[in-house]
Amino acid sequence: MITPAFDLSQDPDYLTLNIRVPYTRTSAFDLFIDGTDFKFFAKPYFLRLSLPGRILEDGREKAKFDIDKGLFTLRVPKETPGEHFEGLQMLTSLLAPKGSRSAKPLVEDLRSFSIQGAENYEEDDEEDFDWQVEQEVYMESSEGELGAQQKYGFGNQRSGVFARLQDELSDVIDVKNPEGTTAAERRQARLEAEASAFSPDHYLADLFEDDEVKRLLKFRPWWTKLSPSPELEGEAAVSFTDDEKEQLRKFNNRSYLLDKASRHHTWLGLADILLPYSYEMRSTEGEHNVESPWTIRKLSGTLCWLETYSSLQEVLVSFGRRVLCYPLHRHFALVSSALSDTAKIFQSGKACVLKCLLDIHKVFRENDPAYILNDLYLTDYCIWIQRVKSKKVTAFAGLLQKASLQKKDLELELEELEEAAAMVVDEERDGEQGASQSAAISRGDSSGASSDSTSSSSLSDESEESEAEGQSCTEFNQGGGGGGETSKDSPLQPQPTSAAFPIPQEPTSTLFSVERKVDTLPSASEGTKQLIQELGERLVEELEISHDSSHRAGRNSAPLSSGEANTEATSERSSSGTFLKLSPRINPLLIVQTQDDPDDSDFIS
Repeated sequence: MITPAFDLSQDPDYLTLNIRVPYTRTSAFDLFIDGTDFKFFAKPYFLRLSLPGRILEDGREKAKFDIDKGLFTLRVPKETPGEHFEGLQMLTSLLAPKGSRSAKPLVEDLRSFSIQGAENYEEDDEEDFDWQVEQEVYMESSEGELGAQQKYGFGNQRSGVFARLQDELSDVIDVKNPEGTTAAERRQARLEAEASAFSPDHYLADLFEDDEVKRLLKFRPWWTKLSPSPELEGEAAVSFTDDEKEQLRKFNNRSYLLDKASRHHTWLGLADILLPYSYEMRSTEGEHNVESPWTIRKLSGTLCWLETYSSLQEVLVSFGRRVLCYPLHRHFALVSSALSDTAKIFQSGKACVLKCLLDIHKVFRENDPAYILNDLYLTDYCIWIQRVKSKKVTAFAGLLQKASLQKKDLELELEELEEAAAMVVDEERDGEQGASQSAAISRGDSSGASSDSTSSSSLSDESEESEAEGQSCTEFNQGGGGGGETSKDSPLQPQPTSAAFPIPQEPTSTLFSVERKVDTLPSASEGTKQLIQELGERLVEELEISHDSSHRAGRNSAPLSSGEANTEATSERSSSGTFLKLSPRINPLLIVQTQDDPDDSDFIS
């Protein structure tokens, strides 16, 4: 038989059942209604439900079948008009327990099959939260007993699972040897791993550059938009998708034997799973991605380290430490927002809790090998929460709302880090202000000193010019030997002539003077200076010192006295060329020597 898709709704007087049975015969419907029992048969579909309230068959029931949609709708009156049926959305709990054809569990809850046992079970279920868990004196166990006591999973009822899944072990949990590691050893290893993974630089970067975090804090998850419904005794009206309803129908209905301590651990484990889910929903803004399975698993000590907590404060501290150690956004404000979001989930009722668990179940189901965590925790939580009384969920929500978590509780020296970082930021800010002030002062000093430097530089330039001119004249008069070649580094320095045939100094000194005056002119551009320099160089290149011309000029000159002859001889020995031979291409000059007085020579152009 096939269990059809179904859902239930109600009004004050009637219960409505919508059963989807496509491809069936319209004349083959069988119904059975008896108090809380309801049975429906339409080959090949069969549905059996255990209702939370009593219905009756008195002729007021109505049924219709939509052939196009394959939807059978039945409207049945309630035995007590105005009664509210609780948990109609908990589809798994509505399905009656299956018969003996299914494999029996190793331990069965026999109280569900007897009236007296059912009453006792209800009494246990109605108990208020008592967080004063009984403590026992520590008794050291033998090595063999320790191996048999390593339990994990929902209610610490599983063992030996990872002994068969060694290949997937490292991809699912961080415990190296879960089968041979005690709960205390797992906790110590978790704390050491968190201390090693904590990065002060990453934390401080998210603390001071928090634009992205502020944007995430403004996001509102879907459960924050829920409002309490008067019909549901203060719980929010939550609707399930078709996929979620289908998953609820696939779960096997079962009961769990949990003692007081196990129930305590189960509630704390549920909070440790929903806290990372709240963080992940806010960090992705409600849209899961490929990192979602890793984020939920990594931030939960229950899922990642098979942790068993004994107090709600331990859960909050563990979650806060892991948020600041592993995900992308490591900000304490996200820890606080996840805590308030989780409290809102529990406050909205067990239907909201179930919807969140189904979402996590889907995320893990689509990820390999995170689906193992569904078998260990999520599937059992989805079934168990449907049988929990609503007032217990509300009471646990009150505990979460009263809980508080501070930075010092995480034992990561966050306050010291923030204080040191704030001091560094203040010092840098003060340094930048001082640098800006000193730069302004230096700009003022430089502007005041620029005028003085300009005047002094002009004076120094003038003095340098005069000294250079005097030095050049001295060089021209003193001269030096060295053949008829021009120096490469200083091409404008001609060799001095003898006393009999003096070389005209006025044009050369004039050239030097003009160049220097051009250099000192503030209005002269660089192009003008370069042009004058090139013209001077080309003019000097055309000047050739001719040794032969000096001899010819000596033969044609008048006879000299003995003193003058000695002077000329000395001048000829010290200087190789005495006359300038001008090139006619540039500016031909004719040098004529007067026969009377060589010292009063005139240069005619």
